[in-house]
Amino acid sequence: MDELISQVSNFAKGAWKYRWWGLLAAWIVAIVGSAVVLRIPDKYEASARIFVDTQSILKPLMSGLAVQPNVNQQVAMLSRTLISRPNVEKLIRMADLDLKTQSPAEREKMIDSLMGELQIRSAGRDNLYTITYQDSVPQRAQRVVQSLVSIFVESSLGDSRKDTEAAQKFIADQIRMYEARLQEAETRLKDFRLRNIEMQSQAGPDAAARIGELAGQYNQARLELIEAERARDTAKRQLDAERAAIATAAKSADASRLFPTPQLDARLDEQKRALDTLLQRFTDEHPDVVATRRAIKELEAQKHREVEEQRKAAMANPASAATSSPVTQELGRLLATAEVQVASLSARVAEYKSRYERAQEQAKTAPQIEAEFAQLNRDYAINKKNYEDLVARRESASLTGNLDSVAGVADFRLIDPPRVSPRPVAPNRSLLLLGALIVSLGAGVAVAIGLGQVRPVFHNAQSLRHAVGLPLLGVVTLMISEEAKQQERRNLLKFAVASGSLVVCFGLGIGLMAVMASRVA
Repeated sequence: MDELISQVSNFAKGAWKYRWWGLLAAWIVAIVGSAVVLRIPDKYEASARIFVDTQSILKPLMSGLAVQPNVNQQVAMLSRTLISRPNVEKLIRMADLDLKTQSPAEREKMIDSLMGELQIRSAGRDNLYTITYQDSVPQRAQRVVQSLVSIFVESSLGDSRKDTEAAQKFIADQIRMYEARLQEAETRLKDFRLRNIEMQSQAGPDAAARIGELAGQYNQARLELIEAERARDTAKRQLDAERAAIATAAKSADASRLFPTPQLDARLDEQKRALDTLLQRFTDEHPDVVATRRAIKELEAQKHREVEEQRKAAMANPASAATSSPVTQELGRLLATAEVQVASLSARVAEYKSRYERAQEQAKTAPQIEAEFAQLNRDYAINKKNYEDLVARRESASLTGNLDSVAGVADFRLIDPPRVSPRPVAPNRSLLLLGALIVSLGAGVAVAIGLGQVRPVFHNAQSLRHAVGLPLLGVVTLMISEEAKQQERRNLLKFAVASGSLVVCFGLGIGLMAVMASRVA
């Protein structure tokens, strides 16, 4: 904070050193600014007020019969688009502003200037509009406003009748076109009915449901057929595998599994159980144990002989051996049953398929006829509706044109005719002189500060030490004599008088401008 205060103090001291140069610059800027302000030409404002009456007693009476546009919206849009280039060019011709233009560039400049300076202000919802324009020549400002008022009134929806006639012509053309379309649609519909008089589609939804039902039955029968075929193939594979196993076993030495001897097996089991009982009571040398073992050996030898005989018979006739097997017989019965079921399901699938295809062929004609009939009816209904709407709109457009010609759309009333203010409305010289004073003072301060920065002076030891970055050995103090002090006071008084004179001169000028403006008023 101390460093900031020190820097501000150095700036102020530097500017004070060149205060006379700053005061000179302020006087020069003040004189130039005052001259510019005084040379600005006075501008006078011309204005006029227009009231647009959009109310008519016929409009509520004709409500629903004639087209009633939003007049308020149209007037508001007209007020916003009035200051357009074509209207401004027309205004220049009406106000004789083009008499002094000598080149297209000057004319373009005048058009741009007028488009920027002309103003139309609305007073809100009361349809009251104020037209204003400022110019250095009062009569010219009045002529411009008068011309713009004339253009505003002449452009007040003057093309409504032309729009109505164009709308009626367009509607009549459309009516003729839709009348021809309607006749063509009626002819096509009559020809269709005569061509398909014997074909009536009265059960469209029932036919579709029937087709869906047949499709479900057909798909279910196909699924059952696939399941039956897979079951048949499985039984066939098992039967073939069993027959191959029998043929292989017949060629091998161990055929007891494929050629059973149930009676011998029962007797062998009985003798083995008796042997187990005897061994629990007697030793191996007991006569009953020896007899039982001998009987077991005889039975096993007998079984072996019978199995060999059956194996040799199977090798001699394999088909007979396979047929005599209980497993083969059971698999054969399963295969026969599966074949019968497959044949039955195949017939069912073929029947359902034929029914489904026949129903599809029968249902193709009806939807096609219904779609064509619906299309013809739709075209006829659309053309008929559009034709009737256009006829109604033609009558409405005719009534609208008659209403506009009798009552008009809006009534434009000139409340205040174009008049020019007796005193200039611009520029505000008092305010401009005050601004020139502020600018001149700012210029003087800026010049003094700028010179202080261009030719800087060290005002204390701290700033010198900070600038050179070296230690100071000492400071020599300036002793100001009494005569020098008096001279400094005289200089300060002169500076105050010169500065005050600048302010007083501007004050007198501002006061004089105010007095002159009040006298004119």
